[in-house]
Amino acid sequence: MTMAAAAPGIHATALVDPQARLDSSVTVGPYTVIGPHVRVGAGTRIGAHCVIEGHTTIGRDNQIFQFNSLGAIPQDKKYAGEPCELVIGDRNTVREFCTFNIGSPGDSGVTRVGDDNWIMAYVHLAHDCVVGNHTIFANNSQLAGHVTVDDWVILGGFTVVHQFVRLGAHSMTAMCSLLLADLPPFVMSQGQPAQARSMNFEGLRRRGFSSERISAVKAMHKALYRDDLTLVQAQVRIAELTEKYPESLPDVQMMLSFLHQTAPQRGIVR
Repeated sequence: MTMAAAAPGIHATALVDPQARLDSSVTVGPYTVIGPHVRVGAGTRIGAHCVIEGHTTIGRDNQIFQFNSLGAIPQDKKYAGEPCELVIGDRNTVREFCTFNIGSPGDSGVTRVGDDNWIMAYVHLAHDCVVGNHTIFANNSQLAGHVTVDDWVILGGFTVVHQFVRLGAHSMTAMCSLLLADLPPFVMSQGQPAQARSMNFEGLRRRGFSSERISAVKAMHKALYRDDLTLVQAQVRIAELTEKYPESLPDVQMMLSFLHQTAPQRGIVR
């Protein structure tokens, strides 16, 4: 990477600290402020009136629209200036008025966003959140601290997620959902608090899931939500699905791993 001041794509009114490291192909819009510990990879475009501060690393080919605040200190009264981080991967789109905070010393110290995510306006990622790849966050989705969002998750507009909640891969929330419990993989939820409504079958078809794998996901839904089983009993039933649906082995393993990590005091969305 080259020094920020050497990059020709930086607008004359932008304030980029000399210690920041921006690839020479990065563009920075008018009146944006970039702090000394910021690192930005090749091809990333940063709009006007953004503030990017803290120990923030941004990867390649991201498009960050105007009026974003990235890398500010966590909204945590215990934070005392520790050098925590925000790490953003490659090819993400971040629309207007988003706020991504750095991590906190009470956890990993890193707020992390993966690759190929589509993040719409007014989204908040609190400290120590971990977002995977290929997710979609609709406008005004809000994550409290320590939330984990796995790959291919879709959050409907105005979704609110309680701290420490986990969202499994391919899950989805409807508009104005309130998540107070873990949302297992594949599950579609809606409500305040959110309740399970179905599985994300259309999304799985679009991602190339075979009919056998989708049949296994339907059987998981039945075990979790239709057959009046305890969570332990449901896990036993789910583990047996690979005998009938051999192709579903990675999906079954993912579901069982997610359920095994669910804290009893939080439980899953029912």
